[in-house]
Amino acid sequence: LIEVAGGCLLFCLVFCMSATVDIGCLMAQVKNQRAIATGVFLQFVVLPFLGFLVVKTLNMNYAMGITLLVVTSSPGGSYSNWWCSMFNADLALSVTMTAISTILSVIALPLNLLVYARLSYDADVISSLDWVALFISLFIVLSGIGLGLWVSERFHSHNFNRHANRLGNIAGISLVIFSAVMSNSDENSQLWERPWRFYFGVAAPCILGLLVANLMTTGMELLYPERVTVSIECCYQNVGIATSVALTMFKGADLAEAVGVPFYYGMVEAFVLGLYCIAAWKAGWTKAPSNTNFWKVITTSYEIVSAEEAENGDDDMVIVDKPITGTKVNNDEEDPDGFHYVSHSEAGVTKPQENVQSQTDSKKTPLIKFGKSVRRFARELRDKKEPSFYSL
Repeated sequence: LIEVAGGCLLFCLVFCMSATVDIGCLMAQVKNQRAIATGVFLQFVVLPFLGFLVVKTLNMNYAMGITLLVVTSSPGGSYSNWWCSMFNADLALSVTMTAISTILSVIALPLNLLVYARLSYDADVISSLDWVALFISLFIVLSGIGLGLWVSERFHSHNFNRHANRLGNIAGISLVIFSAVMSNSDENSQLWERPWRFYFGVAAPCILGLLVANLMTTGMELLYPERVTVSIECCYQNVGIATSVALTMFKGADLAEAVGVPFYYGMVEAFVLGLYCIAAWKAGWTKAPSNTNFWKVITTSYEIVSAEEAENGDDDMVIVDKPITGTKVNNDEEDPDGFHYVSHSEAGVTKPQENVQSQTDSKKTPLIKFGKSVRRFARELRDKKEPSFYSL
């Protein structure tokens, strides 16, 4: 009954977060190879390696070390969608990465454990994996994502997206409370009187992974909301898999040692990423304005607001006062020298200004048509990796 309740809450969370996403934004993110490749590399290469380094450096005992390796090798938890939604990172990218990482985890999880468990302890952890639970979790996540996206496209309503987002927030909070109660109901999971190596070692991969993720996403020149999303996806792990492995592999004192690892890691990732999301919001890295009050930020999906404004925009786009930079865009093969100049800013984009040659040729079709085609133009800019998409 407990497993069924947890599965239902997980499905509600994934379904509602996916139903929040506009299908056009999702399809654009599927083509965002740079962000997705960076996220997959961080989650399945960097974080497992950081876990291995911590285990070897601190010379962790068998129960603690093996369980930590399982935690860092697991796929990202579905809570990452909730964090990205609540603090207005790139939710479409988060849902895309969750689907991809869930599928890849079937291969990446046992492969990483096979390598790092043998290098650390010469142990066979693969046989202790609960494959049934793993595939059930995979089915719940993928079916929730698929059904949520289908319903979002079927209704094609920003009002529906907004209600789905609110319901998803309720499901996320309920799942957090449910997980906390279940994790702390067993006396073996109590965290009292552990050695310093436990507290420092279990927290280290999460904190180090967050630092590496921000450095790498900055180096890859991802957009700010994408950096926040990829960093969250890198560090937020599915600790339920590690708990299942610990219950299968260990008994007695070793079990108490092992079960505490995923429970404590879950506390650390929630606390650290919560602070990180607040800092990212205040730094202007999310889609929410940094000067908005906190309650409005966590209760408003600015991804829906932006999509709604773009779809229902007037014939003219808003001209802002402080352009930051610009981009030359050419969409005419017959006239490679002609281009449109698009200025960017924090609030929007100015109306395009054609160069002298374009102005003298009345037969040229302008690249940008205002009104309903604004969203198409935004997708074209994303396909071209143009930074002006961020302003849209």
